[in-house]
Amino acid sequence: MVFEALVRNLELRLQSPLPGIRVHEVLRAKPIGNVLPKFEHRLPPKPGGVLILLYEEEGLIKFPLIKRPTYTGAHSGQISLPGGKAEPGEDIFQTALREGEEEIGVKQKDIRIIGKLSEFNVIPSNFLVTPVIAMIDYAPEFIPDQFEVEKVIQADLFELAKEDAIRESEILAAGLYPMMAPHFLIENEIVWGATAMMLNEFRMIVMELSQGK
Repeated sequence: MVFEALVRNLELRLQSPLPGIRVHEVLRAKPIGNVLPKFEHRLPPKPGGVLILLYEEEGLIKFPLIKRPTYTGAHSGQISLPGGKAEPGEDIFQTALREGEEEIGVKQKDIRIIGKLSEFNVIPSNFLVTPVIAMIDYAPEFIPDQFEVEKVIQADLFELAKEDAIRESEILAAGLYPMMAPHFLIENEIVWGATAMMLNEFRMIVMELSQGK
């Protein structure tokens, strides 16, 4: 009943104005010292979608995150939401569902869309990403893509929504740039950057609903 009530309340809440940049900025990492990353893009950001897929397991409401493999790129080894670039002719909902099936093996036909969060400009990779909120009525058996996903992490929604969920520590972005990064610690993995900023908007909405505001 808690899961069903949350889904109903989210469907209604996501039709109203969203917190957006105000809560994104709370989780923005800040450079330490004078060595700053530079991102120069000649083309406009590419549209993309990521998936926040809610499900219930043993009385907990969870959603999957993925750990990217180590590679030469802006998001090497980072924790992210399943998702990626929109294909020609797709809307962001289709993109998020397709990427969810490709990256973690969850069947699109079993997923019901609840709504979406604010668009988010991921500057390092030049994407304009929309987080799609959806649900599935069983606990999926995840099948991680062997090339794109090192492992699947199952986040507890109400652990994320605790008042003291935000932590802060120094990280080395792209293996080069020291930064002080607000983050969430999920299954002993540091979730920071764009993913944390988008999750904080979702977190604030869930906290708002839980407090009956």
